[in-house]
Amino acid sequence: MSDVTYKQIASDGIWNNNPVFAQLLGMCPLLGVTTTAENGIGMGLASLAVLLGSNIVVSLVRNYIPRDVRIPSYIVIIASFVTIIDLTMNAWLHDLHKTLGLFIPLIVVNCAILGRSEAFASKNTVVKAIADGIFMGLGFTLALFLLGAAREILGAGQIFGYDLFGASFHPALGFVLPPGAFIALGFILALVKWIDQMREAAAEKREAAAAPPVQPQPETA
Repeated sequence: MSDVTYKQIASDGIWNNNPVFAQLLGMCPLLGVTTTAENGIGMGLASLAVLLGSNIVVSLVRNYIPRDVRIPSYIVIIASFVTIIDLTMNAWLHDLHKTLGLFIPLIVVNCAILGRSEAFASKNTVVKAIADGIFMGLGFTLALFLLGAAREILGAGQIFGYDLFGASFHPALGFVLPPGAFIALGFILALVKWIDQMREAAAEKREAAAAPPVQPQPETA
């Protein structure tokens, strides 16, 4: 059983091992539905719910599933939760469900969710699997929101449907189109890499300041 701490689970899910920023997983919904910040949050929370439910069930039954059939079993579990989320959104969030369309059923093949079932939930307790599902889901939602917000601001001059710059602003409509998703994601990944480098440099400075001073060696005759 893994001895990973809850602090590590949180930091890995939100930033250090983020499904998008660090692993580049789940790119299909990331690029397909993030034309607005609202769409990004909607798809992110739907993925979080599926990830949380599948992590719980996989952790509960991990000792009862034969190793040879574990992947098909995980897919059946994930598909069950995707069906629940799909029907729930269609009933209670119909407009958002129509906007996200086919990408909701495609959560079944989101490799970020299957990857967490195999790499974490199948090797840890239910409580840690719940924490992993929540923080990995939040990290995925954060990535979709940032990309959706960037595309909506640059491509339409709006955020959550509200104008930001007035009638004189000329939006770059290319950011609403699929090629704009790749361009915006590239800038976001470059920003994430720059922040990581700044954090590493700051950590090295702290370690150097905390290290004991080197004592001079006595001269020998």
